[in-house]
Amino acid sequence: MGTATFNAQYNKDPYALPTTELVQQAFDNGIRAFDTSPYYGPAEELLGHALSTDYVRTKYPRSSYQLLTKVGRIASSSFDYSPSWIRKSIRRSLSRLHTDYLDVVYCHDVEFVSAEEVLEAVKELRRIRDSSQCIRYVGISGYPVDVLVKLAHMVLRETGEPLDAVMSYANFTVQNARLSKVGLEPLLAAGVDVVPNASLLGMGLLRRTGVPIGAMGDFHPAPDGLRDAVRRASEWVDKQGGGEEKIEVIAIRFALGSWLRDGAKAGGMGPTLSNSSSDDAAAGERLGVSVMGVSNLDELHETLRVWRSVVNGLDDEVQQQEHTRILGLAQGIRSVLGPAWTDYAWSSPSPDFVNYLSPEHISLRDLTADIA
Repeated sequence: MGTATFNAQYNKDPYALPTTELVQQAFDNGIRAFDTSPYYGPAEELLGHALSTDYVRTKYPRSSYQLLTKVGRIASSSFDYSPSWIRKSIRRSLSRLHTDYLDVVYCHDVEFVSAEEVLEAVKELRRIRDSSQCIRYVGISGYPVDVLVKLAHMVLRETGEPLDAVMSYANFTVQNARLSKVGLEPLLAAGVDVVPNASLLGMGLLRRTGVPIGAMGDFHPAPDGLRDAVRRASEWVDKQGGGEEKIEVIAIRFALGSWLRDGAKAGGMGPTLSNSSSDDAAAGERLGVSVMGVSNLDELHETLRVWRSVVNGLDDEVQQQEHTRILGLAQGIRSVLGPAWTDYAWSSPSPDFVNYLSPEHISLRDLTADIA
């Protein structure tokens, strides 16, 4: 379960979301991993509040679930990968999430800083991992697949130790499958263990209603041509099956079902949902990992319903036929998008990007006490 939706980018008022109930119902439905970031506005605090409730503490001990967060991204145009800020960020995340340790820490949106900064950040995270045991695994996240691949190989070459995880977002969707086509095998060759696929709707692009507009306005980097192409694809989907299909449902089913299979080489182990009806579907197999955020209970339950049907489809002939149908619709969407927008990836960062750290941030960083 991703928590980027617990943010003003996606919602007008993230504090008005039922975040505590979302987390509790996620637990009750078998979800055992939560991805967050300091960059996601109040997401860490909202998630931490939900995790600290008596309901969660009494039913789900900390050892039964995983917490994944990030370091390095401060704001839309502010990145600090310095060791002193990493230590501050880790300590702050531990406090916000009410935990003694973090299962995975990613360097957030690595394409915005130099390779040298990423390397030093990874080294610092590993130093903290080895000296204080408050971090278990270290990875990187970002958008451009080629950058993720280059950095993964650099880390292996320079340190002799591969990254534990590399998370890509919006690069294995019904619109853009670059993660599978040009990313997965090179990441495996760099020794990366797990490659989660995040943002199955392309940061909300693949929706009948268009990109989400939160309190921060229209933040989405997709150009107008791509937005128009997605709108045409959505209209095409509306005409299939008597108008009952929606592009976002097709997109979610395609990404969940296909990455479950295509991403298995860099997938997770164990039951697909703990203590759920799908426990026995593929408990001993390695399956592709997806990260999905929701903003309300209906979205949560619909996502879980789709996930269970996808997982059950690994062994169920009827569901396999449904997956084949979804693949056909996905191909239809890609045909409408056309060669100009199929597998198109927007620039990240934009050509005019300049990293800016405010004097206030620098002062706060310099006053930070070290983690032992």
